[in-house]
Amino acid sequence: MPPAPLESPLSNRAPSNRVLQPPVAIGIIVVCAIIYFSGFAPGIMALWPLASGFFEPWQLVTYGLLHGGFNHIFFNMFAVWMFGLPIERAWGSRRFALYFLVCVIGAAITQLGVQHLTGEAYPTIGASGGVFGLLLAYGVTWPENRIFLIFFPVPIRAKWFVLIYAGAELVFGVTQAMPTIAHFAHLGGLLFGAGLLWNWGWRPRMTWKR
Repeated sequence: MPPAPLESPLSNRAPSNRVLQPPVAIGIIVVCAIIYFSGFAPGIMALWPLASGFFEPWQLVTYGLLHGGFNHIFFNMFAVWMFGLPIERAWGSRRFALYFLVCVIGAAITQLGVQHLTGEAYPTIGASGGVFGLLLAYGVTWPENRIFLIFFPVPIRAKWFVLIYAGAELVFGVTQAMPTIAHFAHLGGLLFGAGLLWNWGWRPRMTWKR
């Protein structure tokens, strides 16, 4: 049975599954930080292309715990903290964990498909697919909230931020700009997240304000 329909935490009635200290989001940050600062080499835990001979099923999850540099892990974990904590507080830990896992696996499946079509042979690491799913979840839960980011010092409504960011990733992926970044994996995380939200009862509603 699918979870109950999404309920905005901005409503007057607080959902019964709300948690004050989000253990899953915090756990993701802690585990990723420990792995990164321990100097763990990605190796077989990274997501390898199907044709490489190194692919293993567990890589659909483990690649999301690995990061290739300080900026990579900092911005991903900052996004988990900024968007993941309020989402887990609103949805509850079980729903949040399922959603993030689906986004990470969905991003991996998308990346494997793209690499199969293009013949690319490099491994993929990073939680960015899950992060893009969180961006979408935040945007549909609090569409009118204004986001103020370090690298974009202008407040923008969450719903527009998601659309702009997704559009940019699509353009970068098609044009092969920034080729070391798995743009289609990011989009895959967002799309699989959208599919799960749809299954849970979310439907897009566009409202225009003057």
